[in-house]
Amino acid sequence: MSSSTRAFLLGPLLKGVSRSFYLTLRILPAGMRDPIGLAYLLARAADTIADTALIPPAQRLELLLALCEQVNGATDDGELARRLASEVANQQTQSDEKVLLESIGPALAVLSQLDEADRAAVREIVTTLTTGMEFDLRTFPDERSGQIAALREWDELDRYTYLVAGCVGEFWTKMTYAHLPGTLKTDPATMLDRGVRFGKALQMTNVLRDCGKDLRIGRCYLPSSMLKRFGLSPQQLLEAQASARAQPLMHELVRKSLGHFRAALDYTLAIPRFSLRLRLACVWPIVIGLETLLLLVDNAHWLDPAKVSKIRRNQVYGIIARSLPVSLSDALLRRWIEGLIGAIEARIDVR
Repeated sequence: MSSSTRAFLLGPLLKGVSRSFYLTLRILPAGMRDPIGLAYLLARAADTIADTALIPPAQRLELLLALCEQVNGATDDGELARRLASEVANQQTQSDEKVLLESIGPALAVLSQLDEADRAAVREIVTTLTTGMEFDLRTFPDERSGQIAALREWDELDRYTYLVAGCVGEFWTKMTYAHLPGTLKTDPATMLDRGVRFGKALQMTNVLRDCGKDLRIGRCYLPSSMLKRFGLSPQQLLEAQASARAQPLMHELVRKSLGHFRAALDYTLAIPRFSLRLRLACVWPIVIGLETLLLLVDNAHWLDPAKVSKIRRNQVYGIIARSLPVSLSDALLRRWIEGLIGAIEARIDVR
């Protein structure tokens, strides 16, 4: 593979499909950038397959599992690449995602060029993320069926957040120990646990923010056992007054999320101040996540997909600007993030 193809995959294409995450990737230390960027590309390709609603779920599942096999070293003489180009790529409305699906062959070639340890780590994370996508396709009905299915218990939601995000914190931590030895002074077991909780914090934020949209494609990530405690069913979450009725449950899940965010803060403070790039790569998603939760708990119509709780681009730039000086001080960083957590808790404790 030419260096220009590799540069395109891990440069312009990655930027096109990763959006805000690309900011985080670009400030990572060089050794971590390629394996994490490639893992993101492969996972994004798998996610695009899983989310292409114009293709029947069984067909998506078949292609998803075939991609996972390819990531793990199986060969098929280019058959999967041809199928993705013909069956999935042409269904995409986003040109970058179309190009990504048409670039699976080169992406797998880049994977084969990684050193053995990085290649194994990328395979492991993509396999775990694919398991989460498989769970979605097997658990929920076809998006066009008009039906809704819900997760059953909190443990099922907690496991799901590990499969689709907690495992990313785990992978990130392993990459840090591998590529920046001596940077993290805290023992690996503690950091791996915090990394998992970091990922879960971000995914719980996504679940709550996108709940209204997900309900309308038949997916209720709010566990039915928890809904029943508040006299609700998944179908009732579509009703006009559902946001108010389900607000106590949302607050309960926000509290669980804040526990994970505290672990994410501990994770970030364990990164030395001189490793500013690595620290900033953690600060940005934490603050963006907490600012999103602030909007969520203030949103009287949080289940209305037309009124989604999403921070504006200029807010993101403001966070980036403020983070540079603050991240050089443990005390200032702790005060900033604990202040956001406290503001959220104050809102949910008085309602």
